[in-house]
Amino acid sequence: MLERITNFMAHPETLLPMPTVDDPLERFVSVVKFYLSGWHIKPPGVKKPLNPILGETFTGYWDYPDGTRGYYIAEQTSHHPPKSSYFFMAPEHSIRIDGTLIPRSKFLGNSAGSLMEGIAVLRFLNRGSNKEKGERYILTQPNMYARNILIGKMKYELGDHSYVRCPENKLVADIEFKTKGYFTGAYNQIGGTIKNSETGQVYYELSGYWNKEMFITDVRTHKKELLFNASTATHTPPQVRPIAQQGERESQRLWQTTVKALLERNHEVATDEKTKIEDRQREEAAKRANDGVEWHPKLFRRVQGGPGGADEGEEDLDWIINAQIDAHNPELATKQILSIAPILEGQTESSQYQIPPHKEGREAAPPDHNGAAPSAAQPASSGGEKLEEVQRKDTRTSDVDTFVDAKP
Repeated sequence: MLERITNFMAHPETLLPMPTVDDPLERFVSVVKFYLSGWHIKPPGVKKPLNPILGETFTGYWDYPDGTRGYYIAEQTSHHPPKSSYFFMAPEHSIRIDGTLIPRSKFLGNSAGSLMEGIAVLRFLNRGSNKEKGERYILTQPNMYARNILIGKMKYELGDHSYVRCPENKLVADIEFKTKGYFTGAYNQIGGTIKNSETGQVYYELSGYWNKEMFITDVRTHKKELLFNASTATHTPPQVRPIAQQGERESQRLWQTTVKALLERNHEVATDEKTKIEDRQREEAAKRANDGVEWHPKLFRRVQGGPGGADEGEEDLDWIINAQIDAHNPELATKQILSIAPILEGQTESSQYQIPPHKEGREAAPPDHNGAAPSAAQPASSGGEKLEEVQRKDTRTSDVDTFVDAKP
């Protein structure tokens, strides 16, 4: 699940141009195009992703054609209910995304649904009246359904309404992912409108298929144009560090034996490996309860919402990256991001990225002046134990090493 979220950042051709569009309405249209471009990316057939365990992490990055990069960090911040929190930033392009995905299962006779709660906040840091927050777009997701789970050929569907909102520019897109009826309709259709959220004036209508061609029609001129063609688009998955450099709770290393068995269609071994991971998680939970220790994410902190709060208006995120990231200095922002967790090849997990358990009732410390969370960078020690340095294997990260390993 943590890795599959990156589908939304997998089309740089829709992602990177958005902040450069000057007209607010056309910029909003570009956001809708970006939003719709990721849904077609899915494995063949109906496959349920492995449920992330508490504290599981995934990081990755994209190398863009213009020589810049985008960075992604995700962590499973809750198990009951499951919550997957994530952070993305392309510093040179003034794009930042914070999100929390909260799937909730529901069985409907011959179908199983995954109701996708939670939101994502997309920011253009070069826009908006608030120079630190940027121009914000609030995104929700459609629900996902597996049809014919008991009888018939299984089929994957997206369904129900999702929304893209820009409160600052008073714009909203209401997008319906249409489910097929028993006797009418077709699979994978969408419909929707882009309108003024205050007056209700409709500017555009949306139509087509989320896995094929999608169209936008200007209701003022009745001109219909292709918005995005998913059937010919090529997505770009993130680059990920080799498994040998990953920590034991990073997704690809954690699930590698389970995934290998599934690919070999050895379901007995896959079940055994999956059970081992789940049993370990239960043992850890029992030990925390016995020791009076409350678990906290190591990379994310609770949202500080409410009037005057640091994250006012973003309460539905629940968790947000536990670091201060510079909004206007790409070089500094990159160093701050790379100090949160290992992302690039050559970075490996060490005590630099570990946090001590929290006694019940205690929260993690706020980010330090360099933007890194002290709780993620300075584990508790007794007797003045020296903090390990981050292990490096690649000179490409040498300029970041000094920043990461520097003492406050």
